[in-house]
Amino acid sequence: MARQGLSRALVTASWLAEAVRAGRVGAGLRVLDASWYPPKERNARQEFKERHIPGASFFDIEECRDKSSPYDFMLPSESHFADYVGGLGVSNDTHVVVYDGDEVGTVYAPRAWWMFRAFGHKEVSVLDGGFKNWVKEGHPVTAEVTQPTPAVFKARLNRALVKTFEDMVQNVSSLKFQVVDSRPEGRFRGTELDQGLESGHIPGAVNIPFHSFLSETGHEKSIEEMQEIFREKKVDLSQPLTATCRKGVTACQIALAAFLCGKRDVAVYDGSWSEWFHRAPPHYKVSEMKRSKA
Repeated sequence: MARQGLSRALVTASWLAEAVRAGRVGAGLRVLDASWYPPKERNARQEFKERHIPGASFFDIEECRDKSSPYDFMLPSESHFADYVGGLGVSNDTHVVVYDGDEVGTVYAPRAWWMFRAFGHKEVSVLDGGFKNWVKEGHPVTAEVTQPTPAVFKARLNRALVKTFEDMVQNVSSLKFQVVDSRPEGRFRGTELDQGLESGHIPGAVNIPFHSFLSETGHEKSIEEMQEIFREKKVDLSQPLTATCRKGVTACQIALAAFLCGKRDVAVYDGSWSEWFHRAPPHYKVSEMKRSKA
C-alpha cells in the first residue's frame, strides 16, 4: 500500500490482521484503542473490555491529559505522557497503531496519533477505517485483556506542532499561518450551539469539516481527493498551517490528512474553540448568529 510509505501514517486492517496472526504484537508493535464517547452515549472502556483487537491496550484520553487545565483533553506534560505510554509497553522503538470504535470510522485515533508525534514519536499509525471496519471485514476480536510489559519512553515536546492561545491571538493580525477549523459548518458559522457553547470561529479561519476526508465506509479518502479538498478551500499545503476544532480532537484529522498529502508539520491549536470562546475578546469571535441578532 503506497500510503504506508509516509512513515506508515495509515495501516490497513489486513496489514494489522497479518501482524496479529504472526504474533508480532508486543514490544515492537503496540496496538492502542483510543476510543472516547460522551458518557451518556457509550462507555469506551467497557466496550474495550468486551471486545477489542487481540493484544491491544486501552489508551485512556481522560487519563493522558493535563487534568489541571479547565479545558478538555489538553496535552499532558512530557513526564506524564512518558509514564503513561511507558505503562502501555510503548518505548521509543515501538511502532504504535491507534484506532477507535466510532461509527464514523475514525474520530479519536488521529488525536492519539498527533499526541505521539507531538511528543517526538515518529513510528505511529492510524488503523484506516477504524474498529468498525476491522469487525466488518471479519478480523478477530477478543475480550482477553493482555498486560504489556512496561517500557521506558522518553518524551520531548515538539512545540512546532502545538499552538497556544497567545499564538492564535497574535496570528489574527500577523497572518503567519493558515487556520483550518474542522467542526461542522453550522458550528463554524455560529448558527448552532457547539456542545453547549455559543459557536463561531477565529477570524481568518477556513472551514473543512473533518468528515470531509472520510469516505462513506469510514476509510480515509485518496490522497488525490484530499489534495482537491484543500485546493477547493484555497488552503496552500506549501505554507504554514494550524488546525483547530472544539477541543483539539477532530483538528487532528486535518493534521493527518495533510500528512498523508506530504505535509508533516501541521500544528494543532490544543485549546481550540473551548479555550478561544472563554478567553478571546468578543471581536475575535466571528458568528453569523451575532449579526442576525444585531
